[in-house]
Amino acid sequence: MGCIKWPRIGLITTALASCAASAWAQLPNEPATVEMLPQQPGPHWLWVNDIAFFNFADGKAVLVDGDAGKPLGMLSTGVGFNGVVIPSKADVIYSPETYYSRGTRGTRTDVVTIYDAAGLRPVAEIEIPPKRSSNMPMVSAAALTDDDRFLLIYNFTPAQSVTVVDARGRKFAGEIETAGCALVYPTGARSFFSICGDGSLLAVTLNEAGGLAGSTRTAELFDGMKDPLTEKGVRSGDTWLFASFEGTIYPIQSRAQGIQLAEKWSLFSSPERAGRWRTGGLQHLALHRGSNRLYALVHQGGPETHKDPGTEIWVYDLASRRKVQQIPVHNKTGSIQVSQDSKPLLYASFIESNVLDIYDASSGQYLRSIDSIAQSPTILVTP
Repeated sequence: MGCIKWPRIGLITTALASCAASAWAQLPNEPATVEMLPQQPGPHWLWVNDIAFFNFADGKAVLVDGDAGKPLGMLSTGVGFNGVVIPSKADVIYSPETYYSRGTRGTRTDVVTIYDAAGLRPVAEIEIPPKRSSNMPMVSAAALTDDDRFLLIYNFTPAQSVTVVDARGRKFAGEIETAGCALVYPTGARSFFSICGDGSLLAVTLNEAGGLAGSTRTAELFDGMKDPLTEKGVRSGDTWLFASFEGTIYPIQSRAQGIQLAEKWSLFSSPERAGRWRTGGLQHLALHRGSNRLYALVHQGGPETHKDPGTEIWVYDLASRRKVQQIPVHNKTGSIQVSQDSKPLLYASFIESNVLDIYDASSGQYLRSIDSIAQSPTILVTP
């Protein structure tokens, strides 16, 4: 009996398969479509860069609409990803990336991929020396000069240097040695500085081809042994603001006569210092230029807690140098950013969480969270 059933089952299966094939044949074709973004970014768009610690070869950058509370698109950005760089026109996206010929091993190739901002499609690729710094993501690992002509990329092999890319000509322009000095902080159309381990700054001037026109080293501006300066600066006009481990703000100004340190001031009063308040996190400063307000991510902790997540965001009026607001965070926070419109949003994330929190930057009110936005969110960038 058992031998008789198998052919019948086979016939039934064949018949069902035939019917299914016939049904599939009648289904209309559904070609894939590409949704295009507006030519200009919305005022509350944000790029969330993801180093993807658990999938290190597959970093990404996620574009988020802060008002709608949802992602708009994503870029696949390779190994040890730091972050995207957005020019002032926001018509393209520059992404320094690293790839290996065998995925996780083999010949290394570093490139700057240029993406169309509307379709998020790669439109060009510029090969650069395979030296791009691929350590823990940092705010100023790459930046554009003020006229968007040259893209500056920090290298660490461990020798330190800066790759210069001609963004207009879409070609590698050269490499500038910055021994003992790290990262890139633009100060003009053809100038930038790097922070040096001895407490000085290296000021660099470029020529029209992107080569080295000249460089000078300042005197010691901070004591790296007593109170180190964090590298997480924010820029207001011709001034870069940096916080030290103890919460002292160092205003670094770019003047015709060169780089100079303006008057220092403290984020914390004496009682707050006694209460062990200090800045911490991966991206602990944000600046809203229209209101001239500085946002600082703070926590209570002792020495060497400059990497700890913040529990509050304190807001300062830069004109008076006074604290005007304290915002408790909704979740652990290691990175903050603020939009630059008249009704700004304040964004917050943490590298060990996949959540992006959004606040009203003026009132401090918590608005919403976007879950599962990234695996290991790091640097937050506004277009």
